[in-house]
Amino acid sequence: MDNLKFFKVFAVSVLLLIICVFIGMNDFVFSEEIRREPFFEGNREVWSSIIASNVNSQKIKLHINNRDIEGIRLYMNDVGDIMFPAELVVDELDCGMRMYDNDKQLVIQRNNTVVTWYLGDNRITISNDGTNKELSTELYIENDEDKIYLPLEFLVEGLECQYMWIPETNTLNIFDLFSKKAYPDAFYYKDMDKLPVVKNQGSLGTCWAFAALSALESTLLPKEVYEFAVDHMTINNGFYGTQNDGGEYTMALAYLAAWQGPVYAADDPYGDGVSPDNLSAVKHVQEARIISAKDFDTIKEMVFKYGAVQTSLYTSLKDEKDDSEFYNPITSAYCYIGTEKPNHDVVIVGWDDNYSKDNFNTEIEADGAFICMNSWGEAFGKDGIFYVSYYDTNIGIHNIVYTGVEDVGNYDSIYQSDLCGWVGQLGYMKDTAYFANVYTAGSHETLEAVSFYATGKNTGYEVYFVPNFRDTESFKNMRPVISGEFLNAGYYTVDFDESIMLSEGEKFAVIVKIKTPDAERPIAVEYAVDKSTQTVDLSDGEGYISLQGTVWESTEKMQNCNVCLKAFTNKLKVGNNK
Repeated sequence: MDNLKFFKVFAVSVLLLIICVFIGMNDFVFSEEIRREPFFEGNREVWSSIIASNVNSQKIKLHINNRDIEGIRLYMNDVGDIMFPAELVVDELDCGMRMYDNDKQLVIQRNNTVVTWYLGDNRITISNDGTNKELSTELYIENDEDKIYLPLEFLVEGLECQYMWIPETNTLNIFDLFSKKAYPDAFYYKDMDKLPVVKNQGSLGTCWAFAALSALESTLLPKEVYEFAVDHMTINNGFYGTQNDGGEYTMALAYLAAWQGPVYAADDPYGDGVSPDNLSAVKHVQEARIISAKDFDTIKEMVFKYGAVQTSLYTSLKDEKDDSEFYNPITSAYCYIGTEKPNHDVVIVGWDDNYSKDNFNTEIEADGAFICMNSWGEAFGKDGIFYVSYYDTNIGIHNIVYTGVEDVGNYDSIYQSDLCGWVGQLGYMKDTAYFANVYTAGSHETLEAVSFYATGKNTGYEVYFVPNFRDTESFKNMRPVISGEFLNAGYYTVDFDESIMLSEGEKFAVIVKIKTPDAERPIAVEYAVDKSTQTVDLSDGEGYISLQGTVWESTEKMQNCNVCLKAFTNKLKVGNNK
């Protein structure tokens, strides 16, 4: 038996040595040139799974157009294909992605090119010429992660990318040779089943909530179909006021980020003036991006890649029956040019760069319009839809899109003290500062993530953790967890690479060093600034700020505000001992 065991070990060692020699001689996929062929040729079924195991034993590094891409899990399957999450084509290659037919049909679009792939099939259809291309791997969904993974071959055949694999460093370089602009001249959600149901706010000042929830619904479409409750958002939030007081997108975001909602519209019907207190959120919003004023390219990018954009405009119209010199009811075209500030929220659900300027009552410079959904029912415009000129004074100034919407089981608990969210900003007249919140673990659990606001573009961050917090001296024990950067302002959740153990009753601190270029006060805070925020509670948190992370001051005691910094945990799973 010992001789047989020795022989098996010797045989495996010889096989691995042969494989290593082969890799060294052939460079796996030649690093000197860009190859479009599959990774392996010849007798792959004998040894490709062994090589895949070797490749997956260490992190696969990813570069796109010579730029490092972090936070993307790649792996090699048993037939030698590098697999990547489908979100990569959205976030990094500027594609739109949609699922149809109960997750059996995947559609990926870039400009006017539409690539269609069906679950369990290895053929893709490309709309440009209607051709079918056969891949070596079928489309399937990773059940353990509930994610779609695509083979590298898809990028080559479907999106005309090229690659270079460097086995010595386990590095994949993807070269995107697409030279055209990523978005078509015209794009409309109605053409792809991403248009939410048109609703009617009636006489109440709730347009902001209708716009926010319609934008949220569009992010989930066509895969998931929801109608969310406006009454709940406008009555059961962290703010003081009535449904006639109006609101803005920051209020909607605060409600959603705090997991106060959304809830089903069927559970809280609109317009009856009451809202149940016992309803729980049916989705968790973990990310929302705020788009800079008049950045039309980014607005189009967000609509194309993620969901509808909530925006504002000025209108003298009061409802669907009203008239205005700025609105052409025949063409459903609106354009206001003047000094009035926005007073109404709508949702951008598409655009048409060639929409004629002659369709508007106002004389404007050139063609082009956003396609918008209103909240005045289907009697307004074309079934609730109308066109707003690119030259409208206010369209595209205040913009938000919900880009991270997750199931309610994503985390077990949320720790927070800022139900009103981003009301104001703190800082030291510099673009960099530290801020922290201290919480007490409610059970034996693991710290999984934090969330906070980026108050401007290109915000860099470093997250730290402090165990067993006692007082400000404990901040000297902070240890780094993760770092990164956000391109747009907004609300973001940062997941940790590794969970952090917490004991029941343990006080702990989460810290963020933030740097927002050109900002003097980069820290988002909650405080009582007006009638709507008089509900702010300073007793529910323990927040601190610091210039350099050495000397700390209490925000509740010194600044009368709460820091906007949440923490997310999962209960510690205890095994069954029998």
